Amino acid sequence: MIDTAYLIRTAEQEGISLTGETARLLDRYAEELCRVNEYTNLTAITDPEGIANKHFLDSLLLESVYPLPQGASLADVGTGAGFPGLPLKLHRPDIRLCLMDSLGKRITFLTDLCRLLEVESDAIHIRAEEAGKDARFREQFDVVTARAVAALPTLCELCLPLAKVGGVFVAMKGGDPEEELAAAKKGIATLGGKVERVENRTLPDGSRRTFVVIRKVSQTPTKYPRSFSKIAKAPL
Repeated sequence: MIDTAYLIRTAEQEGISLTGETARLLDRYAEELCRVNEYTNLTAITDPEGIANKHFLDSLLLESVYPLPQGASLADVGTGAGFPGLPLKLHRPDIRLCLMDSLGKRITFLTDLCRLLEVESDAIHIRAEEAGKDARFREQFDVVTARAVAALPTLCELCLPLAKVGGVFVAMKGGDPEEELAAAKKGIATLGGKVERVENRTLPDGSRRTFVVIRKVSQTPTKYPRSFSKIAKAPL
């Protein structure tokens, strides 16, 4: 379905070496995504080039910005149809992946897909603010990421409680997040984080992706995360 040679070539330009087997698995992923999307709304992007660029390459860019440590535990919050977590897992089978989403139909799709692709991962039906209070997940991950889930002040309260002290939260944002970063500055510090760097990337189709890398420097106070209604009404 997708042009695997193009995928390998463009990933290489970003310093990401994809094997032919990984590209084959990503192609199978694309086929299954489009098949299930016919009756379950998973994505608005269904053309092969769009999937290759806006889903797969976009996800893999995280590895270019922040190379994942060997055997790292990764939580993908609000993963949707598995982005960026599952393409990263296919590229880096050594990582321990936990996909989190609040919609059961997405988790059902991901559970079935991981079985089909023979990928070992956890797909959890849970809201992020609930996961942040759950001892199974709170401060358990080396890397936490989220793509296009919410504004940064909200996103930090949902995601930073999941990161270990010393770990990172990598927020994937579109365009220029300068205003969001300014609004989130106080909350990031309150939650135990510190902005390490901001990096921009441009995809082959011209669309931009900004990665905000936030280091977890101290434990998140136990009262966070709050309920989502409180987070939305009064961001930190």
